Amino acid sequence: MPISAIIVDDEQLARDELAYLLRSFPEVEVVAQGRNGVEAVHLVRDHQPALLFLDVQMPGLDGFGVVKRLRERKLPMPQLIFATAYDQYAVQAFEVNAVDYLLKPFDKARLAQALEKAMRHLESPAGSAQKIDRVLELLETRHGPPALAKLPVKANGRHFLLDQNEVIYARIEDGVITVVANQLEGTANCRTIEELQAALDSKLFWRAHRSYLVNLNRIKEVVPWFNSSYQLRMDDKKQTEIPVSRTQSRQLRGLFNL
Repeated sequence: MPISAIIVDDEQLARDELAYLLRSFPEVEVVAQGRNGVEAVHLVRDHQPALLFLDVQMPGLDGFGVVKRLRERKLPMPQLIFATAYDQYAVQAFEVNAVDYLLKPFDKARLAQALEKAMRHLESPAGSAQKIDRVLELLETRHGPPALAKLPVKANGRHFLLDQNEVIYARIEDGVITVVANQLEGTANCRTIEELQAALDSKLFWRAHRSYLVNLNRIKEVVPWFNSSYQLRMDDKKQTEIPVSRTQSRQLRGLFNL
């Protein structure tokens, strides 16, 4: 019987391309596809595949974050093949003991090599479990991201590098971080809002709510709300109103001498 496989990538074209190439390998059956890291965790839980093709760079929960989440939830760990458009991630993929990695655009001969390697690992699951343990060790000891001069944001299939003062606010919903800037709205390649905040200028960006990070210079109006709380009207085209949590309302009053 063919081994079951799941493809997870935030780009539809990449998923389609890999699924098409895998049709040439009758020993592999693609049972599901996902668009982000959160879906990846759910699909592994529901299908328990033998093999997982996992994009490294995804908004919200990235490929390495998926590995950690699967282990935390004690879900059966499939054999991993990371997919990426960036050579720099290949080294990191090997550092975390992935079965293999594929560079985009995908190459059929390279895919065949990765599948052959995965088949060998499937015959020795004990060794694979030890490798996953080393994955988690490395993830736990990795330092947080350095502060960035420019913030990478993905929109319309392209990667933009934004000056931090262009960013108006960011929000997280269903594990995906959306960044709203002067001229575009896209997704950041961070697993959590805390990770994004660590990569930005702490004097410029403030955590207004557990789901929102705002540029202090882009607040247009502070609107009094219920129970001595506030909402922030931002300086974007929609004049978005962002809630301020009760615990942060006191700090807000201090920031602006309200």
